[in-house]
Amino acid sequence: MGFPKGLKRDFDELEKRRLKAAELFDRGHTQAEVRRKLNISAQSASRWHSSWKAGCKDALRKAGRAGRRRRLTAGQKGQVKAALIEGPEAHGYSTALWTIGRVAALIKEITGVKYHKGHAWKILRGLGWSSQRPVGRALERNEQAIAHWKKKQWPAIKKKP
Repeated sequence: MGFPKGLKRDFDELEKRRLKAAELFDRGHTQAEVRRKLNISAQSASRWHSSWKAGCKDALRKAGRAGRRRRLTAGQKGQVKAALIEGPEAHGYSTALWTIGRVAALIKEITGVKYHKGHAWKILRGLGWSSQRPVGRALERNEQAIAHWKKKQWPAIKKKP
């Protein structure tokens, strides 16, 4: 059961439903009546009724955030982003390419939190970074000579214009 894939749970709305059930229980409604009025399962009605009896309305309030706590604080993410912007060469690497292994090592160096490469990638995505490679061009490249060759010599080499 649960929620369909891609549908996010609205915790505030779920809490409103539970509190509405508590109001109905306060007024003397049975579990079956609450179940029909709020369109909930018998199990939920029973669970909510037990919580309501044990701790009144407060037992049906939301518990807070769902899921595991984040390992990096917003401040630490800001430090990581600033270090990424400085570039890999500023952190002792010989090339200007951030690999995912380098990013994971950087996160551990700055924050002390060790991430697997796959999870370091999720941190990058959360910071708004995407997978890119630098354009590999020779330093001796002559753009004018290339443009001239494309304009004059290439059409002569091609079979059809």
